[in-house]
Amino acid sequence: MILFKFLNKILYNIYKASGKLKCILYKVSLGENVSVIGNPIISRSENDVIKIGSDSSLISKSRYTALGVNKPVILRTLYPNSKIIIGKDCGLSGTILCAAEGIEIGNDCLIGADVIISDTDFHSIAPENRRYEKRKEKINHGKVKIGNNVFIGTKSVVMKNVEIGDNSVIGAGSVVTKSIPANVIAAGNPAVVIKSLLKKEKEYDLDLHTSI
Repeated sequence: MILFKFLNKILYNIYKASGKLKCILYKVSLGENVSVIGNPIISRSENDVIKIGSDSSLISKSRYTALGVNKPVILRTLYPNSKIIIGKDCGLSGTILCAAEGIEIGNDCLIGADVIISDTDFHSIAPENRRYEKRKEKINHGKVKIGNNVFIGTKSVVMKNVEIGDNSVIGAGSVVTKSIPANVIAAGNPAVVIKSLLKKEKEYDLDLHTSI
């Protein structure tokens, strides 16, 4: 058991070092004490910004997060001048962040396993040449902004033109197509507000499986 713990610690440190090195090689701006466990997939456009705040953690290895992950963290900017900003003390596990314009995550957020956050439709909704149309002006985009202390449950999808207010919780497997106010629980496809958090804790109904 002692040997196993020792070897696991060595493996953890290797994953941590390799993940952080990859971020450095791709010129991701890292705050102090950022942990990058495993190798994220990073794809960048010209004059973009990818910034991760101090004390945040990005996990791409299943053994280091309770639910495990189906894929590594993906950080991808699609067009010049697009931005991905992650605040301080956030935890992301197997999360996809794909920005055509901008994705901003506040401080102290929990982003559950295999969550997808994207600010674009990727393809035109017009039927003509939909598969091959790549021009930005032909595709719908809209910035995503997630407030402070937000908890997004596993396998949720957050789509373009969405803001999620401070302290709110998004139930597992939700599809968020419209903005969600602060201090609420929202869930479903499409996600809707189902309860306020401005009540005593004993009144909360948290049986939403909002696991990270």
